[in-house]
Amino acid sequence: QVQLVESGGGLVQAGGSLRLSCAASIRTFGTYTMGWFRQAPGKEREFVAAINWNGGVTNYADSVKGRFTLSRDNAKNTGYLQMNALRPEDTAVYYCATDFRQPWRAATETNEYMYWGQGTQVTTSS
Repeated sequence: QVQLVESGGGLVQAGGSLRLSCAASIRTFGTYTMGWFRQAPGKEREFVAAINWNGGVTNYADSVKGRFTLSRDNAKNTGYLQMNALRPEDTAVYYCATDFRQPWRAATETNEYMYWGQGTQVTTSS
């Protein structure tokens, strides 16, 4: 069973930055794809960013392109989502997810991920 633990969420003013971390419980994390999703109150969970197993492929939602950067350190079994120029509309619970079935892809759909973290709250004040 794969466990994911997110950290780094919090309250920030508009224009500020946060870095989220996602630590995986498995040593083979380097063979998994990783994604971040978010869910605001009353809304569906939406794709934010994804990275394939070796970091060679990334995908970003249009709403975060140029502001968010996803990276991974497979030696530490950890992924990072650097979020800059945060906006009030970025407020949500952020979830990391991982899957082993197609590690060469940076998958963008929730049903392409088998394992999920518990989420971390990000709140951006105006």
